[in-house]
Amino acid sequence: MKIGDYTLHEIHAGRLGLDGGAMFGIIPKPLWERRIPADGRNRIPLAMRCLLLEGDGRLVLIDNGVGDKYDAKFGDIYAVDQESSELHRSLAMAGFGADEITDVILTHLHFDHCGGSTVRDADGSLRVAFPNATFHVQRDHWDWAHRSPREGASFLSENLDPLEASGQLQLVDGPGEVLPGIEALVMNGHTQGQQLLKISDAEQTLIFVADLIPTAAHIPPIWVMAYDIAPLDTLAEKTSFLEEAVQREWLLFFEHDTEVATAGIRKGTRGFEAIDPSGNLGG
Repeated sequence: MKIGDYTLHEIHAGRLGLDGGAMFGIIPKPLWERRIPADGRNRIPLAMRCLLLEGDGRLVLIDNGVGDKYDAKFGDIYAVDQESSELHRSLAMAGFGADEITDVILTHLHFDHCGGSTVRDADGSLRVAFPNATFHVQRDHWDWAHRSPREGASFLSENLDPLEASGQLQLVDGPGEVLPGIEALVMNGHTQGQQLLKISDAEQTLIFVADLIPTAAHIPPIWVMAYDIAPLDTLAEKTSFLEEAVQREWLLFFEHDTEVATAGIRKGTRGFEAIDPSGNLGG
């Protein structure tokens, strides 16, 4: 797929599993499990699907998965699976290496979205994984990640401290253009200062919806995660966003859905629903 100056590549950073009840909040298990079955520990499988934009003299990576710094206990708790896909292998399959990435845009700093930003060397020291990249994070979210009383288990110092020390961190102030042809839409329901990314030209628009709508099963506005810090705000944000997506015929890019990479949105008799869901960017 090509939008404006950018050729778009899917980058797969593996899979993980999170508690299905937490992923679907107040929705009863018999309903959500019709969409995504849980394992014996009530975890549902989730993709870590990232997006690489090639063009305008840049290689822009949006999010980068959980990384590889986790220990066996962490891997077991979160059912991390990187056998079939992994960030750097996927980049190599697209023809690129870590040192070629010019920009990394992080939707937010939960470990499954930014863990690949840093690596641990054999001596135990931490460093930034993309040495020539500028990392773009909403300023409000960066500040929140260092003071949130609820999300401490999701904001890991091993992912944040090397970025702060690197001199490669660029804090973004609110919605608007992050890079040419890439616009941030700021949402505060899931976490304070999450940024969705809008890539558009005169003919089409794709939105990297991150954790506003983590999977296609989460399209109905009331299907909100218990992880969200302000679920009523998510409900309002999602409803407004989907209304605009229908009106403007946006294509949504799902980060966590293991089956659906992209879909359009329509409003039918039973509410918002996916149209033309695809397992990949090429349709």
